[in-house]
Amino acid sequence: MAMRTSPPRILSNRGQCPDAPHARAQLDAAPRKERVVTSLSPFQSHSQGDEAIAAPILSKGGSVKRYPGTGRETAGWARSTGFPTLFGVMPERSQTVIHPTAVVHPDARIAPGGRIGPHAVIDAHVELGEGCDVGPFVHLTGHTRVGARNRFHAGAVIGDAPQDFKYDGSATRLRIGDDNVFREHVTVHRSNKTAEDTVIGNANFLMAGCHVGHNCDLGNHIIVANGALLAGHVHVADRAFISGTCVVHQSCRIGRLALMQGASGISKDLPPFCIARGNNGIAGLNTIGLRRAGIDASDRLLLRRAYHRLFRSKLRLQATIAEARREFAESALVLELIDFVASTRRGVCRDTGSRQGSSESMNAEA
Repeated sequence: MAMRTSPPRILSNRGQCPDAPHARAQLDAAPRKERVVTSLSPFQSHSQGDEAIAAPILSKGGSVKRYPGTGRETAGWARSTGFPTLFGVMPERSQTVIHPTAVVHPDARIAPGGRIGPHAVIDAHVELGEGCDVGPFVHLTGHTRVGARNRFHAGAVIGDAPQDFKYDGSATRLRIGDDNVFREHVTVHRSNKTAEDTVIGNANFLMAGCHVGHNCDLGNHIIVANGALLAGHVHVADRAFISGTCVVHQSCRIGRLALMQGASGISKDLPPFCIARGNNGIAGLNTIGLRRAGIDASDRLLLRRAYHRLFRSKLRLQATIAEARREFAESALVLELIDFVASTRRGVCRDTGSRQGSSESMNAEA
């Protein structure tokens, strides 16, 4: 005997789906036609029966209300006769498609144009931007603000409480920018104190099973590969690449365009443009990453010379920093590297020496 599958609900701007079984039953029994709610104010509770299921759009007098900042207007909500994009049909930009088994708190703010998949849970203080895809069994919780066009794959848990004994249960926050991808079972925790947020920037790719701890600050265009673990208070600059199963100690910094080789671990700062190898080691520059970022050969050569000056010199680090500032004063990239090293509080990873096949060789630069 074929199982009956309920169609997904398509809700208008900031519309929410009911989370009570009796409301779902009323929804499934309702005729499939557009409805207009005219008696409630925006974001009012949706647990007051069938007419309160959709977020209200019209005022009592029947005039159209606009949601602040969206510039859009709608006239209620419509039941779908097919499945949304997650299930085969693209919703209109002014609508949000929510699977019947998803649970969305009435106070959550959901912008239009998104899709929320089976058994997803979105809690009260979540704000979800336009065009976000929330896959099956995703949990968005805490005071979490999500930008536009983010994609959350199956089982991701975003915004849960920090794993910190000092956390006192206060309303800490997680802020996520635009165009990020969170693959299966990624976990990102909100901060452990209200004075600071956990921050994920724009266009980052967090692969399956990786973890971003409380108070972390990730920039833009970062890749965190499968199983990598970032402890609390880690700062990662733009275009860094953290390979699979890498581990990063709390409060470490990872510089721009740095790369961590697979299964490496650091408890010290990783300078920009460098490759991390093993435990707290660096093995030359991320030459391929520099090329892909459009940094020309002359600048790469200057960075290479500065690398040797800073990390291969027999002088003390402070002396080599002063020397490098004088020698490379005209190169903005080299000064970025020098400033990072000079500002470290944990110390920086040490050079492991030249090895056969290393990208560090002076003769490798064309």
